[in-house]
Amino acid sequence: MRRWIPFVKSPPLVAVIRLSGLIAAGNRVGALNDQALAPVIERAFRRGKPDAVALELNSPGGSPVQSALIAARIRRLAGERGVKVYAFVEDVAASGGYWLACAADEIWVDESSIVGSIGVISAGFGFHDFITRHGIERRLYTAGKSKARLDPFLPEKPEDVARLRELQDSIHAAFIEQVKSRRGSRLSDDPRLFEGEVWTGRAAVDLGLADGLGHLVPKMKEILGDKTRFLRYGPRRPFLGRLGAQAAEAALSLAEERAAYARLGL
Repeated sequence: MRRWIPFVKSPPLVAVIRLSGLIAAGNRVGALNDQALAPVIERAFRRGKPDAVALELNSPGGSPVQSALIAARIRRLAGERGVKVYAFVEDVAASGGYWLACAADEIWVDESSIVGSIGVISAGFGFHDFITRHGIERRLYTAGKSKARLDPFLPEKPEDVARLRELQDSIHAAFIEQVKSRRGSRLSDDPRLFEGEVWTGRAAVDLGLADGLGHLVPKMKEILGDKTRFLRYGPRRPFLGRLGAQAAEAALSLAEERAAYARLGL
């Protein structure tokens, strides 16, 4: 009621957006992507005129395109609404997860958070020896000599790997530009900074990847005052998603997410 009483100032309000999980396109269960998060982010910035927006981050990364789309939406709304954004890293903000963190004006981490992994990775398997040993004949027909590039059932070709590296270098350059544009002079000149390396929280602060050690509620109260209120937003996880075919999809998504965390030792 206080907000409707003239000349009585309401306590500060922080909109908290939960960003937890693998970053991936489509309707995969639990995945972070712009399609799923757009209404969540829009509500967080527009509802109740928040004094600040806090990103509660825990992501090992994923799609560079979805990372860029989500981060761009956050920056656009921050500019439109004139609201400062703070990121609070829990276990990890690596790769695309760190791209999301850079959407904030300030990044705060736990001393044991894993931060960084500013690089690009592609992984797969080669099955051509396996199918040859088992007498399996591979039949493949294409129009365009590059359509079967890096086919897992064909021997790897050096020119295909070289082309993949060109694509990776282009994405990596965009990632580096995003980090430099957002972190600016706060970044150190450590040559390992953009080589895919990860660091724990305190080291990330020393390197300029984060602004300090701090947790969401106490830090926001320190900034805005003890009476600060928090309104939380996050994507809804449908109950029916646990049933039937979606249960199998959820299991596969969980396995992929666990593999991404495992690469970071988590």
